[in-house]
Amino acid sequence: MATEAKTVNELELEKQGKLAEVENAKRTGKGTRIRVGQTRGKNPKVISWESFDTDKPETLPETPQEFAELTKTTDEKVFVSYLVDGYNAAMYAAASDVLSEYVEANWPDLLVKQFKASVNNYANAASVSVEEAVALMKPAIQKAFEAKLAAAKAEGAPA
Repeated sequence: MATEAKTVNELELEKQGKLAEVENAKRTGKGTRIRVGQTRGKNPKVISWESFDTDKPETLPETPQEFAELTKTTDEKVFVSYLVDGYNAAMYAAASDVLSEYVEANWPDLLVKQFKASVNNYANAASVSVEEAVALMKPAIQKAFEAKLAAAKAEGAPA
């Protein structure tokens, strides 16, 4: 989009995003990074906040103690509220996963992860709906899984 066609808010968002990139490039090791976004509503404002970057696992805390140190959280009630919020968000994400309805109950966790990633990647790359990607991919994945089960059964080993 040409600069003259951008709104003041879009320009500010871009500016703050570049400032965050510069600051984040200075940060190494474990810890939070700066994120930039907008408030919700009719008149959004540009905001920035500290956030863990889940796309960079090496920057994430590995223990509750490390989390408390990195976030400078000393109040136990605040710490527990973070745990509750994170737990609730994770449970909601799992429950509302659009692909969960297509997963077979007997599929192992690894196959579920591969199926979901494959469907999402194909849907995005081919510009098709998730449902179309599932219709194309699931029969082949299920057939391969059943063949693996049959082979394991024939050998007398678990799949």
